[in-house]
Amino acid sequence: MFVGILGPLVVTDGGVDVRVGGARLRALVVRLALEPGRTVTGEALARAVWPDGGPGDPGHALQALVSRLRRCLPDGRVRSTPGGYLLDVPEDAVDAHRFERLAREGARALRGGEDARAAKVLAEALGLWRGEPLADAPFAEAAAVRLRELRLAAVEDRIAADLGSGGEPGGPVAELEGLAARHPLRERIRTLQVRALDADGRPAEALAVFEGFRRVLADELGTDPGDELRAAYIDVLRVPRARPRGNLRAPVTGFVGREDECAWIARRLWDGRLVTLVGPGGSGKTRLATTVGERLAERFPGGVWLVELAAVAGDDEVRGAVAAALGVRGPERVAEALAGVETLLVLDNCEHVLDGAAGLAGELLGTCPGLRVLATSRERLGLDGEALCPVPPLDGPEAVRLFAERAASVRPGFVADGEVAGEICRRLDGLPLAIELAAARLRAMTPEQLVHRLDRRFRLLTGGRAVPRHRTLRAVVEWSWDLLDERERGFAERLAVFPAAIAPEAAERVGGGTIEELDALADRSLLQAVEGREPRFRMLETIREYARERLAERGELETVQAAHLAYFLELAERAEPHLLRAEQVEWLPPLLDGQDDLLAALRFAEESGDAGSAVRLGAALAVFWTIQGDHAEAARRLRGALAAPRRTPVPDDAAAAALGGYVLNTVLSGGGARDDPLIGARPVGTRPLAVLIEPGVALLRGDAPGGVAAIARLLPGRDVWTRATLHVMGAMLRGNAGDMPAAYRDLAAAVAAYRESGERGGLAMALLFASSADLSAGDYGAAIAALEESIGLLRELGQEREAAQQRVLLAVALARSGDARRAHGELTALLAPDAATPARYLAGVRLALGDLARHGGDPAGAERHYADAERDLERVHSGPQYRSLLSTARAHLAIGADERAAARRLLRAALVQAAEAPDMPVAGSAGVAVARLLAAADPAAAAAALGAASVLRGGPDESDLDFANATRDLRAELGERAFRDGRARGAALDVPGALALLEDQLRCR
Repeated sequence: MFVGILGPLVVTDGGVDVRVGGARLRALVVRLALEPGRTVTGEALARAVWPDGGPGDPGHALQALVSRLRRCLPDGRVRSTPGGYLLDVPEDAVDAHRFERLAREGARALRGGEDARAAKVLAEALGLWRGEPLADAPFAEAAAVRLRELRLAAVEDRIAADLGSGGEPGGPVAELEGLAARHPLRERIRTLQVRALDADGRPAEALAVFEGFRRVLADELGTDPGDELRAAYIDVLRVPRARPRGNLRAPVTGFVGREDECAWIARRLWDGRLVTLVGPGGSGKTRLATTVGERLAERFPGGVWLVELAAVAGDDEVRGAVAAALGVRGPERVAEALAGVETLLVLDNCEHVLDGAAGLAGELLGTCPGLRVLATSRERLGLDGEALCPVPPLDGPEAVRLFAERAASVRPGFVADGEVAGEICRRLDGLPLAIELAAARLRAMTPEQLVHRLDRRFRLLTGGRAVPRHRTLRAVVEWSWDLLDERERGFAERLAVFPAAIAPEAAERVGGGTIEELDALADRSLLQAVEGREPRFRMLETIREYARERLAERGELETVQAAHLAYFLELAERAEPHLLRAEQVEWLPPLLDGQDDLLAALRFAEESGDAGSAVRLGAALAVFWTIQGDHAEAARRLRGALAAPRRTPVPDDAAAAALGGYVLNTVLSGGGARDDPLIGARPVGTRPLAVLIEPGVALLRGDAPGGVAAIARLLPGRDVWTRATLHVMGAMLRGNAGDMPAAYRDLAAAVAAYRESGERGGLAMALLFASSADLSAGDYGAAIAALEESIGLLRELGQEREAAQQRVLLAVALARSGDARRAHGELTALLAPDAATPARYLAGVRLALGDLARHGGDPAGAERHYADAERDLERVHSGPQYRSLLSTARAHLAIGADERAAARRLLRAALVQAAEAPDMPVAGSAGVAVARLLAAADPAAAAAALGAASVLRGGPDESDLDFANATRDLRAELGERAFRDGRARGAALDVPGALALLEDQLRCR
């Protein structure tokens, strides 16, 4: 829904006008639209609707008016809240708020030197206006005045942007004359008039505008024009130069990206006088500096002068290099040459002559007031007033664009595959030099071949006729390495065992350096600061590979890796017991921050044959991985640890805990491991996870009676977390046996025990399972409340992406409660790119969308969603449950299209897949479809199938629309008594009998 208040009120929904008649109703909409998404009190609304005093009972009158408004607007847009009402639309759905956002964005772009972008954004903002603002809201005159003022400022900004971006020079002249007539004392309009007339080649008229306005100010206000107008006047008086002075060479390739940095540098050079670009070698500092210099050349009458310091051997040679670049006779004349007009000096590559460059820059800035200095270095100069501009590697899209442009220059017609190009750029850290060297290799190889050779990047990325330090990637890194002393080099090389972000404490313990030395490496651009809750640093992959090579050449790599393993094993074992209690909230962040290190430590332990450390690490991390939600990946990691070559002893307690974690996560992932030899050997242990082995193996093998008996034996005397998890397993076992009342009791016990323990991840899981029980019982409110609590718990743990399962089931609950619109919104939000929903959940999202479409009478839309779900299932590992549900959903479509043979084939597959899991409720869903398939030919058999489905589900699920529709149709066909008799025949069976009945009906009919 869109609401327009920048003129007479307009409301549209999906592009269709919504009629809102009556002055009071329109005033009500306008007042709510002034604060979209926020509660407006009843008193405020009453004052807006009845500004001269309302009826005797304004509360009831307002309720009646809101009721009328709800009939006009789309469902759910006007909501009651404690104390008032709100209009449930985003701010951008109201033109006034969208205008303000765009106007601010345009103003920022204009201040940042992005004239073309500013002009585009501001034109869009002003295009929202249709007349006088708030025309239907006499109560809002103050707001209307404010909006008119903002509009005038936006018009001025748009004209300034048009002039700055090279638009038609005389275009704004007439518009400015009209504005000046309506606002005779507004100085900015006169400033723009002067600049527009001058740009149109009419300097005499520009000067006349200035003089006329100066006289008006003097006569009427006794004041003079401000700085901006005087500067415009002086610019008209200046004689234009034929071409800028300086020694910048014309670039031979296009400049890619960095527009924000260019704008920032330009502003800071104008506001201050010294800017230093800092960043790692190959990040493009020189090209950025010369590009800025080229763009600003017109502002510097004294010229833009590039001083290349890479070849300078010592600090005492810096002044001579500047003199040579300026073309002056002798270093002693440098200050004299720069003392006159405004000049920009670009000091390139200062890092190896830092003292000399800093000393000379400080001296020149102090004696030459018109001088500005733009330096590039791998560390700051350290002068007062220095503005630092970090030059990080290019981000993904800009890096790919650079690669594509440079590749096209060596292979005409080349079109980059986005995925392959993205992988190349990511592996090269987004470093422009590395990307350009890589693109040059495409003369002789394909991008795919290039990807496979990047492990040998220092041998691969060579060539070119650049300065020596830029001819190879190795030379770029060695240039930085040579600036370090021996201790700094050793510390940096040891830090290369960290695969990602490096915490200061870990750097000290593993790398043997100090925090001060860590800061020094960051100052020299060998490390980059990482934003987060605590200070952390990262090393670019290119630098890391070089450092690891040097570490390996000295024979120290494995020793440092062992120290890295020891540190992170200690962290994991220290955290493990806390993860089962309320303090997990404090202990999860350090594990999340270090998870790349933890996995690297695990790989090293496995590859080096240190099975003792591998199993201990897996056992300590099993609960952490379980909380993270990717159970299939957790099971894979734990199995890898348990199967590592055993060159070191493995403690039994750790082996049992790791095996318990493997079994638990295999069960939760829906995977199969019943024949895995690992679960045949049962190490004995007392840790909580070890207790889960026996019931977990029973779940994997489909042994419900054995698993239930084991749980009854294991429960007494256990800690609260273990009891809770045993109850979850009991619910699974009993559910698979069809005993849903007992399963629900187990889930209630699990929820209570997890609450007692304070462990939020387990509670989120138990609430997810419990919500399914509430849903089956038709208690939508309880199901929605449980799911919302579960989602909140995962958000508290920093695992919001893992709440996709909960959000899918929430959508199902909403749809069954009658709110299909909100259900659809919840599901489509999970597919938005910024949602970053894990791939393993996407099939479930699309299945639910398909069911919504199918129940909404859109079989073609449903099949599109089901086809997408099938593609998702092909891309990720998933248990057979999802495939069974997909087969069942497609069978429903086939039944609706009277394609009975196809439906029969799909349902046979669905039952096999559900039994393979094993997951009897999923098999029950297939049973409902079997009943629908049989309904036309043999309604009595269909009723029996419905009864068998209830056995598998643990009871009838009247909230399931397919079940409810089948029940209704069969009752109508058979009559109540015959329907009950038929369903009772199926309901009297046990789980194996119910499965056998359904399979037999599919074979025989």
